[in-house]
Amino acid sequence: MDLQALSRFIKNEAKLLGFEYCGIARAEFLEDDARSLEAYLNKNYNGKMAYLANHFDLRTDPRKLVPGAKSVISLIYNYFPERQQEKAIPQIAKYAYGADYHEIIRPLLRQLLAAIQAQVGQIEGRGFVDSAPVLEKAWAKKSGLGWVGKNALLLTRTLGSFFFIAELIVDIELAYDAPFAKDYCGTCTRCIDACPTGALVAPQIINGSQCISYLTIELKDELIPKSYEDKMENWMFGCDICQDVCPWNRFAVPQEKPALQANPNIFEFDLKDWLALEEEQFKTLFKQAPMKRAKYKGIMRNVQFLSANTQHKNKD
Repeated sequence: MDLQALSRFIKNEAKLLGFEYCGIARAEFLEDDARSLEAYLNKNYNGKMAYLANHFDLRTDPRKLVPGAKSVISLIYNYFPERQQEKAIPQIAKYAYGADYHEIIRPLLRQLLAAIQAQVGQIEGRGFVDSAPVLEKAWAKKSGLGWVGKNALLLTRTLGSFFFIAELIVDIELAYDAPFAKDYCGTCTRCIDACPTGALVAPQIINGSQCISYLTIELKDELIPKSYEDKMENWMFGCDICQDVCPWNRFAVPQEKPALQANPNIFEFDLKDWLALEEEQFKTLFKQAPMKRAKYKGIMRNVQFLSANTQHKNKD
């Protein structure tokens, strides 16, 4: 099988596995992205996410992450839900409506690798989905899947941005796609204007330490800083504001993947329900949910912060 035919085979297999798009790039050092990452870290935009400063060489060169790597296969997995929460209840980022996506996508990457091996024999490869030192947006852009918008997320003209990005890094050469060269954001600044905490400090640059997603998930402090009172916009876990206002997300297509079916409790629980939730209930009801990343203690901290904000507003 020649390189073109093999690459077509991989993209077809990816579609059969439920991935909406697949692009392929040559594995090499990401020089421009290395400079951008260094600048990001030097400005402490990573906040207390110390892990982002680890393994710098692995993040910027997949050949050091996967010895012998020659190709990076980037994949898009749509998660846009058919039903969304009412705005009056504590908000959860749409990617977290269903089961933990890591547990859904990792087996698919193993299946894709097995399908390639069945065609060409024993090859080495590793799959990654948001849990290893891989610059996923850079590789997706390099493989022609989309551009990085002003909200610092990958955007496509057909799906918007409500999707997961995954990579399969392999030690064989393939036919490579042209990088996505255009930026279709134009003069629009809706995402920057809408961010209540000012985390989007410039186009494509996010101060992670000020992002609501960081404050509600990554920050492990006992309390959310008081300076963010009245800025959380009712978000309990994650945040979708910069995606919700993006014009390209009018093209978002509701997915019908059984594995990503929403947990019904997220549509039913109001603030009082969350405040009354016991730890064992949380572990039972949300045992497969991405919310377990923040743990019960973190969720309760977030809910109590929202409750205090609500009381403060009512007094005013």
